[in-house]
Amino acid sequence: MAADSSAPSETALSVAQQLQQLNTARKVVLENNSYYDKIVKGILPIIGHNAALELRRWGAEFLAESLATPVLRMSEKENMTVAVLETLRGLIEGADEDMIVLKASVAAAASAYPVALRWIIHNSYHTESWEHMSAIKSKILQIWDGAPVPVKLSCIKFAQRVVLAQTMSNGMEQKYGGLDISLNMIPPNHPLLDPRQLEAEATGLLDRMLGVLQDNSSDAPLVDATLNCLSILMRTRPSTSNRILNTVLNFNPLKLANSPMTPKTRVLVKSLEKTTRLFLTHVLKRDPGNPMAGRIQQYIERLIRSRAEIFDEAGRKRALADHAAASLGDAKRQKTEGGLAQVVIPPLGPGPHTLAAVFTLTNNLGLAAFDATQLPVNLAAKISVRALVALDKKVLDLAVSGIRDRLTSLHAAAAVAAAATQPAEINAATAPLGVDEDDDDYEPDLTPAEDTEQILNKLDNAPPEEPMPNADAGAPLVLGPFKLPPPPTLDPNVAAKLSQAAASRVFGPLSSLKEGAPLRKPKAGINRLAASSYDRDSWLTLITRLATRSTAGLEDVNSGIKPEDAGSALDRPRMSLGDTIREILYNYILEDWRRRIEIAVAWLCEEWYNDQLTKRSGSDAPLHYENCALRLVDGFLSYITAQDKVLTRFLAEIPELSRPLLGKLKALCADPTTVQLALTTLLYLVMMRPPVRDIALDTVAEIWAEYEDARPLAAKYLVKWRPGFIESQAHGTSAPAGNNMAIAT
Repeated sequence: MAADSSAPSETALSVAQQLQQLNTARKVVLENNSYYDKIVKGILPIIGHNAALELRRWGAEFLAESLATPVLRMSEKENMTVAVLETLRGLIEGADEDMIVLKASVAAAASAYPVALRWIIHNSYHTESWEHMSAIKSKILQIWDGAPVPVKLSCIKFAQRVVLAQTMSNGMEQKYGGLDISLNMIPPNHPLLDPRQLEAEATGLLDRMLGVLQDNSSDAPLVDATLNCLSILMRTRPSTSNRILNTVLNFNPLKLANSPMTPKTRVLVKSLEKTTRLFLTHVLKRDPGNPMAGRIQQYIERLIRSRAEIFDEAGRKRALADHAAASLGDAKRQKTEGGLAQVVIPPLGPGPHTLAAVFTLTNNLGLAAFDATQLPVNLAAKISVRALVALDKKVLDLAVSGIRDRLTSLHAAAAVAAAATQPAEINAATAPLGVDEDDDDYEPDLTPAEDTEQILNKLDNAPPEEPMPNADAGAPLVLGPFKLPPPPTLDPNVAAKLSQAAASRVFGPLSSLKEGAPLRKPKAGINRLAASSYDRDSWLTLITRLATRSTAGLEDVNSGIKPEDAGSALDRPRMSLGDTIREILYNYILEDWRRRIEIAVAWLCEEWYNDQLTKRSGSDAPLHYENCALRLVDGFLSYITAQDKVLTRFLAEIPELSRPLLGKLKALCADPTTVQLALTTLLYLVMMRPPVRDIALDTVAEIWAEYEDARPLAAKYLVKWRPGFIESQAHGTSAPAGNNMAIAT
């Protein structure tokens, strides 16, 4: 595609036509990222520093976009970065370069620097690429101070990427999708890179970035860009956090508030204050136990108060004049001192009354309609306490007596109403015959009687009477057996959905059971119970056993179906409850697998135990341990880093290891950062688990044969534990099997 776009000569095509072809090429790479390498390398002669201004602008922006794309693998990005360094250097070093070209070129250099550093770490022979990158870095640091604001923003981003690449990492950058290229990767004896010199340069660049805050700059774009870059540095480089926090806490974002408050100044002050406050708020959220948490909280509260004083002053009401305030104060005093005669509690009117109406003492309809339940409990308590403290005792006594009078009047009205509804007693001497006092509810039946024809018609339409069985008059009455009707047939699809819902509800209590520090529990001995208390560990034990033992031996129920019943509902595929719980348990572990590695080990132990019982019983039920272990390892390897020693612990504690399971570790050797983790894990298994020593050494031998970068460390282990293997491979023969069990001296 790149060759097609540059096939015509540049003199034969106008700038507009070339831009049209370049835009077409850009659409192609956005649709299919496999063309990135070809098209980027193909357009480099067109966008060089001698090309037209429009082509240089397009080329610089495209390079910045291509080098920052996350869809490419690291190997592809390294090849593309090394290829564009010379062109990128020409664009940045061009005399009187355009601001748009310079801004995009510096942004591209920010994305290229860590990749170029990683390339030169593993390919020290390619000195030309590091010379280009060093020249680009020197030029950017030279033009930083005198460049326009858009270029300065790109320079700040470039400085941040340099500091990230030239300081020690804590492994958090890769967790958030970053490259995680740091000073840890540079060996001490590298011919081109000196770790001490690079770290010192990074410290100087960090101080240069912090200079914007130390000078209390009022340039909002520069301050915002600096704070955004410092946030990433604090998260991934803990060694820089104290210096950054001290500088930010000494920064005053409200400095412009002392100048005349124009609309522009108002926007700048709000932007600076909000960015600083959010930066510190996120620091507190990520690290609540920070030693400087109290100081940060005080700084945030001070910012909020100062902002309110500055921007809420205009919205406040104007103060009264002195004479108006004095007259208003006299009027209020006269009204209060008038005595308690003005406090009147109106009596309740007729009709039913609510409890709220009984205790309402105000005649203000708006205040009486206010729903006090909408107030928070703590706020209502404060208001009540302050009102009672400031209330005059005489007014309180008057209100209590008024409420008491209301309750007395309501009680008297209720007694009168009850007496009115009670019927008068009937005098027996004057009452008519046959009328009793209890016949008050007698009502005459006004329904007309049926005639003879209606009765005969009803008898004709009645069903025939069944003859009563001839029962012995002397035999006792005996009830027959009662049987419940059979349950309705359950649809297999409905059963599968209900099974999945039941499995999901099993994990519900885990959210309410807090995952705290493990408590020291007394040892219960061999007769202990697996789940003897309602805590998180006991519930997880219950879940793992539901997954492994709840349907043990029931997975093959459909295998006994008769041929004549092949079309019945039992022949349909159904969801196994154990498999459903296994799927949810797998997802639960991978959500935070580093902290939940013990749950994974416990689960696999239960699966292995259930498989052993299945083998001993001679059943044809499926075995689950191997599949679950392989799947968990595949899930871990997707997120593994060089610092994740929990993988070694996981493989050391699970009950059984196999060749396919240890073969998964070979995938770690494709990344130079995790080679040592893979081989160290295998060495630990060789030393601490003798039954799998041969399998582990075979895996080390396969790594030595397949991965060239891992050969030095793998050869070191093979020489010690499998003598003669490397020499036999050099002569084309296989190592003797007896050497597999060599014991280290």
